[in-house]
Amino acid sequence: MRRSVVIEAGPPPIGRSSWVSLLPIDQSVAAIRRTTVGQRLSRLFGQWGVFFRGFVEQPRMVGSIIPSSRFTVAKMLAPVDWNACELFVEYGPGVGTFCQPVLDRLRRDGTLIVIDTNPLYIDYLKHTIGDSRFHAVLGSAEDVETIVKAHGFEQADYVLSGLPFSTLPAGVGPAIAAATHRVIRPGGAFLVYQFSSAARDFMAKHFRHIDSGFELLNILPCQLFWGWKRADDPAA
Repeated sequence: MRRSVVIEAGPPPIGRSSWVSLLPIDQSVAAIRRTTVGQRLSRLFGQWGVFFRGFVEQPRMVGSIIPSSRFTVAKMLAPVDWNACELFVEYGPGVGTFCQPVLDRLRRDGTLIVIDTNPLYIDYLKHTIGDSRFHAVLGSAEDVETIVKAHGFEQADYVLSGLPFSTLPAGVGPAIAAATHRVIRPGGAFLVYQFSSAARDFMAKHFRHIDSGFELLNILPCQLFWGWKRADDPAA
């Protein structure tokens, strides 16, 4: 089945009250409670509240209830060759923990595309980041090739992901890993940070050269992986 990709952020096809009404009564009540709690927290705590609200609404698609630390950000981005980076892509940007650090390092004619399935995060980023190099897309990482081409590129130099591969719906993790390998240029890399090593298993099927690291100064401490695309990689 072919998925559609929404390039510009906007309201979901149906309102939250509409999809809640389609659920069984017990699920509807739970969904309303989660939304109400999330909305209160987002108003009370600003950026952190928005991040936590996104976790409450889509827990399987968000890797943590707390954004990554500045130490994780710095270590994850350290191997990137910024002078050669024209297109940087991020999956699951949340409230933009990595976005500004990437833009601070990205060359003036570079492009940053972030992809998220949660309209809450996409709307937040569009309202808080005004950099012309920045593009927020409501869609799935599985469709990264289509999204990249829609923005005028054939391939990406680097792709960053904090998606929780171990809790993604069945089949989604392998599809994302395969599409990511195809979209990255030779010499580029897939940058992944996780609390478990599950993501490495998905990466290893496509990236033969994977560097590993660990960041203790993060809640929770996380594992870091850099999968480098080489000519001798297995076929995607």
